[in-house]
Amino acid sequence: MEELLDYEKKHIQYFEENAHEGTLFLKRNNEFPLDKPCKLVLVGSGVRKTIKGGSGSGDVASRFFINFEEGLEKAGFTITSKEWLDQYDEFKKSTFDSYVKETTKLAWKKHTFPGMFSMGYFEEEKDYSFEVDKYEGDACIYVLGRNSGEGNDRRNIKGDVQLSDREVKDILYLNKKFKKFLLVLNVGGVCDLSPIVNEINNILYISQLGVVTGEILPKIVLGKVNPSGKLTTTWSSVNDYPFFNEFGDQHNTYYREGVYVGYRYFDSKNIKPFFEFGFGLSYTNFSLTNFKVSSIDTMIAIDVDVTNIGNFQGKEVIQVYVSSPQTGIDKPYQSLVAFKKSKLLNVEESQTLSLSFNIEDLTNYSDKLEAYVLEKGNYIIRVGNSSRNTKAVCYFDIEEDIIVRKVLNKMGLSGFDDFSIKLDNEDVSKLPKINVDTKNILTETISYQKDEYKDPFVEKLTDEELVLLCLGNHKSKKGAVVGNSASHVIGGAGETTLAIPSLTQSLTMADGPAGLRLKQTYGVDEKGIYDISVDPIMEKMQYFLPKISSRFIMPPKNRHGKVYHQYTTAIPIGTSLAMSFNVDYLYEVGKIIAEEMKIFNVDLWLAPAMNIHRNILCGRNFEYYSEDPLLSGLIASAITNGVQSTSGKGVTVKHFCGNNQELNRNNNNSHISERALREIYLKGFEICIKQAHPSALMTSYNLINGTHTSESYPLINDILRCEWKYEGLVMTDWITSGTSWCFTCKYPAPYADNNILAGNDLTMAGSKADEKYIFKGLKKGKLKREDLIISASRIYRAITRQKGYKHG
Repeated sequence: MEELLDYEKKHIQYFEENAHEGTLFLKRNNEFPLDKPCKLVLVGSGVRKTIKGGSGSGDVASRFFINFEEGLEKAGFTITSKEWLDQYDEFKKSTFDSYVKETTKLAWKKHTFPGMFSMGYFEEEKDYSFEVDKYEGDACIYVLGRNSGEGNDRRNIKGDVQLSDREVKDILYLNKKFKKFLLVLNVGGVCDLSPIVNEINNILYISQLGVVTGEILPKIVLGKVNPSGKLTTTWSSVNDYPFFNEFGDQHNTYYREGVYVGYRYFDSKNIKPFFEFGFGLSYTNFSLTNFKVSSIDTMIAIDVDVTNIGNFQGKEVIQVYVSSPQTGIDKPYQSLVAFKKSKLLNVEESQTLSLSFNIEDLTNYSDKLEAYVLEKGNYIIRVGNSSRNTKAVCYFDIEEDIIVRKVLNKMGLSGFDDFSIKLDNEDVSKLPKINVDTKNILTETISYQKDEYKDPFVEKLTDEELVLLCLGNHKSKKGAVVGNSASHVIGGAGETTLAIPSLTQSLTMADGPAGLRLKQTYGVDEKGIYDISVDPIMEKMQYFLPKISSRFIMPPKNRHGKVYHQYTTAIPIGTSLAMSFNVDYLYEVGKIIAEEMKIFNVDLWLAPAMNIHRNILCGRNFEYYSEDPLLSGLIASAITNGVQSTSGKGVTVKHFCGNNQELNRNNNNSHISERALREIYLKGFEICIKQAHPSALMTSYNLINGTHTSESYPLINDILRCEWKYEGLVMTDWITSGTSWCFTCKYPAPYADNNILAGNDLTMAGSKADEKYIFKGLKKGKLKREDLIISASRIYRAITRQKGYKHG
């Protein structure tokens, strides 16, 4: 391997030192950590086929990657189960052809293209015949691996969300045979551990940590670092999740659970999951004492002393929840309102952590009043280290209903009534009361009228130039594929146009959210820059589309310019980053992303991805942060602030919104109530928009209540721009007007002219079809020149802001 460049060394070292922040023990006893490297029985699907991150836009081609076997051997362990690992490799090779045939058959059955369907569709773990019983060692580690990705969802079958029969058999056998047995979960999302969870004493959720995944495991096993993450998603049996079996319809997704997502449902129904939201064990234990609560106007502050009472250095995460009164609007049992992570505490060391929240953020949405309301009654403040391990420390009361923000219902009807639970109000007579001052809360009434920005430079452009500015740079590329549409940065996802003579700069975009997704190598000759590396997505697709054009698969044979490299750092997946609960760490992650953006001339990072973990089957959950919108919003804000602390570098928060299923994602209709949208699926975006001011925002593929998000004026103009005061650039996900990937779609595809009418400025990646429909809209009077000027002005403003100057 070539010598690492300085920035690579620096960034990899940072994650080697910090990636364990997002790891945690689900269960543990005192058998680990090990004193020293030893003879180790190492088996399981994730040992050699270690997963650093999911597939699709989140797959970053780092210069190298060390699997768990290599990482443990590098740390000094002797692997005694090499024969099993070799047998497993041969077994996986023997099943590949059948996987291709079965996947192709299923794709046609679902009326879609096999190549596109293969994205994110992985072979389940099948049962093999070779045994694990003959291997001996001082300890045993079993690595359970599960991959998922863009374009498809996980399946509630054995070998995917469920454990295979063979996995269960081997895990239970090895656990019984070895006193020192550790189950390692190299997974991007929840697996149903029902068959083994009560039997295993040590379960490490290491997740998928990017380029350093194989390096972190031996550090944890040897006690060189201490896991300190917390779950951002509730882990339980598949039978425990609400409306679980309604997931996966080709045409419609019904969000019947309303606001009762994740722990909001489990806590309200008093269902004890295997592992609750906010839960996580480390090698040490902590005590929480001396709770002090104070208030100034509408702000409430909580101080708590955290003391390390165990035998190892470690960090703890303090979480604050509020239980709201059960008056007019039904409400979940509790909701997260604040969290903070301690510093690294030595044994017996203490730290006072200060947390705060604004009671104005405790509103619930009333579609009857068309308003965000603080209802009268008692609000109980709970403090602890997981959603089910808290202490009620005090309460405050509000004497009458307060309308905090008056809006209008904007998102249409879902077609059903949300699931609801009416809980009893708790007795607060034994809790201390704190006083809050609400007299200065004034009702904000939203106006949906605003002055549109029109740039003088843009107003001088011709109609043809305005159309081109509202599209990605399709004039300069030939045969570009989704996620690889840039001309000036090879492997970049796309860029704004340079086909306007007076416009000399464009914005180049690169996929995320696990680092910059670029091609590793490219060439430059007298004709310019050209691609000479294989796209990972297209490399897989060739097995499903044997007649696919070679230009998508193989580098050109007739060009022999100088070769250059683009080595970017694969960072931990979004869920792992969020499990750190550490906004300082995430700010630094953002700075690392920005540094690599600067090196490779990327202006906009197509991340963070912040959709909600609504259902554990969503194939893209690994990219997303949490089932909780507050946590998602604050994590995204920290990363955004980190990236945008570097001048000229910006993020693109996505996918706005309701993109919680991958099946037929381009044409699936999400049926969501106004309340659930505003309290759950829009809330994280709202937090990030208001706290971090992201440079750009990307709409999602799906429809919401019958309208594509990219074509939704109420979503983009009324909520995003008028209610939240967003002034950044809005772009589509990578679509082409009138194109559907499903042959039997119930709902129509989106169109570029409709996008502009909705206030969606930039249609990406840009195509001849998009150009055609915009001109058609102009000719028929559906679009006015002014509409183009408004969208083009926002695009031009984004270019000048990122580049730091103006044209003309």
